[in-house]
Amino acid sequence: MENFLAAVVVAAMPILFATLGELITEKAGNLNLGVEGMMYMGAVIGFKVGFSTANPLLAVLAAFAAGAMGALIYAFITVTLRANQVVTGLTLTIFGTGFASFTGKSVSGLPAPQIIRDFFSSAPIPGLVKLPLIGKMFFNQSVFAYLGYLFTIAIAVYLRKTKAGLNLKAVGENAASADASGINVIWYKYAHIIVGGGLCGLGGGYMSIVLIPIWQENIIAGRGWIAVALVIFASWKPAKALLGALLFGGLSIIGYRLQSVGILVSQYLIDMVPYAATILIVIISTHKNRKEDMGPADLGNAYFREAR
Repeated sequence: MENFLAAVVVAAMPILFATLGELITEKAGNLNLGVEGMMYMGAVIGFKVGFSTANPLLAVLAAFAAGAMGALIYAFITVTLRANQVVTGLTLTIFGTGFASFTGKSVSGLPAPQIIRDFFSSAPIPGLVKLPLIGKMFFNQSVFAYLGYLFTIAIAVYLRKTKAGLNLKAVGENAASADASGINVIWYKYAHIIVGGGLCGLGGGYMSIVLIPIWQENIIAGRGWIAVALVIFASWKPAKALLGALLFGGLSIIGYRLQSVGILVSQYLIDMVPYAATILIVIISTHKNRKEDMGPADLGNAYFREAR
């Protein structure tokens, strides 16, 4: 059981990074459906930089930068040009998927360098790893996974305890009012959209250099769409995003667990479970009544300063 729980965290991390990225993007009032595309961009660039340099830090930074670049394109089109956010996000997903397919051809089927695989192998935290049940689950992970914990905590504190976080909430709730109160709405939108895209890129990078350290097409396999749904499920709260990511991480590997104990289930049925759960979550989330569980009021609306 402990090994299965540890594997759940590994499978959950790409979804967690992407969910956190989309969460802070939506907190700025922008709905970016390009999460899948940014994950693909981060995955392929992170892998290729790691493959060519054998430097784990450069691979991680490259994955973040690739996702951030995709988000910058989205930000320019939706914030500066005020284009439709849904269409732009979908286009970004198509672009990112094609970009990864084209860029990754030269390394298709090749493994990440051994030095990178060793660097991102399990790094147990002394003392904590011996805790019953949760020790191996949370504290016998790679440094990349620990980075996911830190981002979860940092974003939660940022949103609840800092002036900048409160300003971000104001921008997402009512950009015109935030602007009238002296908040630089455009700057907040650009900054958080770009950082959010970078986190999505890290989710893709985790897939290609930690979870499946061999480049292959379709490596993201719909996880970006799950992340979009998880933001709603988590009520735009980082802690709940972690719980949701763990849930979907478990669903994505439950088939292997069942097979290991002799229960034979169709792999097609197992592959369907996370996406069926995503649909169920979206349906349930539409019945939220408490205001604190609702999304930003200005989500999806383009802001035109001269119109206020």
